[in-house]
Amino acid sequence: MTDILMPRLSDTMEEGVVSAWRKQVGDEVHSGDVLVEIETDKAVMEHEAYEDGVLGEILVKEGDTAPIGAPIARLVGAGEPVGGSAPAPAEPTPAAAPAPAPSPEPEPELILEQPQDQSDESGGDAAVTPRSTGAGRILSSPLARRDARDLGVDLATVAGSGPGGRIIRADVAKAAANGTATVAAAAPSAPAASTPAPAVEETDELIPLTSIRKTIARRLTESMQSSPHFYVTKTVDAGPLSDLRAQLNERLVAADKKKVSVNDIIVRAVAVVLRDHPVVNSSFTPEAIVQHGRIHVGIAVATETGLVVPVIRDADTKSLTSISAETRALAGKARDRKLGLDEMTGGTFTVSNLGMYGIDHFTAVINPPEAAILAVGAVRPEPGVKDGELAVVQKMTMTLSSDHRVIDGAQAAEFVRDLAAVLEDPWLAIA
Repeated sequence: MTDILMPRLSDTMEEGVVSAWRKQVGDEVHSGDVLVEIETDKAVMEHEAYEDGVLGEILVKEGDTAPIGAPIARLVGAGEPVGGSAPAPAEPTPAAAPAPAPSPEPEPELILEQPQDQSDESGGDAAVTPRSTGAGRILSSPLARRDARDLGVDLATVAGSGPGGRIIRADVAKAAANGTATVAAAAPSAPAASTPAPAVEETDELIPLTSIRKTIARRLTESMQSSPHFYVTKTVDAGPLSDLRAQLNERLVAADKKKVSVNDIIVRAVAVVLRDHPVVNSSFTPEAIVQHGRIHVGIAVATETGLVVPVIRDADTKSLTSISAETRALAGKARDRKLGLDEMTGGTFTVSNLGMYGIDHFTAVINPPEAAILAVGAVRPEPGVKDGELAVVQKMTMTLSSDHRVIDGAQAAEFVRDLAAVLEDPWLAIA
């Protein structure tokens, strides 16, 4: 008998909702078969079986929620009984232990293009004496070290259950919950401010929070609380940008190809300018600033269930038409909740554009663990001076939100200045 556990399908996922079972009790299951559809905080994703057997029992029915690592079904061998009741575990498994909300800041060892290795945080029941590296450092996972700091747990007193005695996140959570670890000295934290409950009347509608809405609320609150935001705003002459787009689209339509959008040109321009401003293409960690060698631009997409940020990888190496095609494809998958994990993780900078809604100007919240996000307003006609005469000119306002722990005011201003120069001569972005 093998337990099927709720998998970690996104880097910010803490629990999942069973959307649909693709196999039923008594069905044969082969390795690689799609077993269940899981709704995460970002998408609905298929989960495959890892071994052969028969689906003996479904423990979490469709529409119900389970935390990462909790059993959701059981696989039995041929000839074994199916449909039996699940025996109660003698004690909670480490995966089911409560864990603190994830921090928006990655550890330096994390590869931002991929989520934390799932096996790194799963571990068995047997405790192993913690080991240290040659430098005297206790062997532990990045998430375990972060949780130990948050909970005030001294890793030197925690027994590791990971490979080679490595301390994993479940070990820290278990030690904190059982009170068996020595608690390290920690600065007192201010009491959390309580939010007053709203008055609910008969005509009000209560809308349950979806997984994605819970994640948006948590991550953006953490971003505003942990990242000292500051803002740099500039209004640019968008006439050349509009002219270039009109010329390109005329030729693309004649060639029976898809048009490009203003946002496509902005994404390409941002990627090009980021080459010369690597500090803006960075992330903050407690140990170091991670200055990313590759440029992966996230694009904020509004969906019915909330905001999703698919990522254009290596955007500075792709043509404008390639960026346009990839953006359309990712936006469509985002709205259908079909994005893969690799399509919505690893961003190093984000562009949020509300121009299509007629918004002139706004500020955006940084998408952790990135250090900056660009908010773009609509291209709008305004009275101005052109060639020494009063005329109607096209204007566009953009605001860079920066994490002051990483980016200084002058550095943000230089990036915005150079980006404005490229947008006002947009051939530089596609040359």
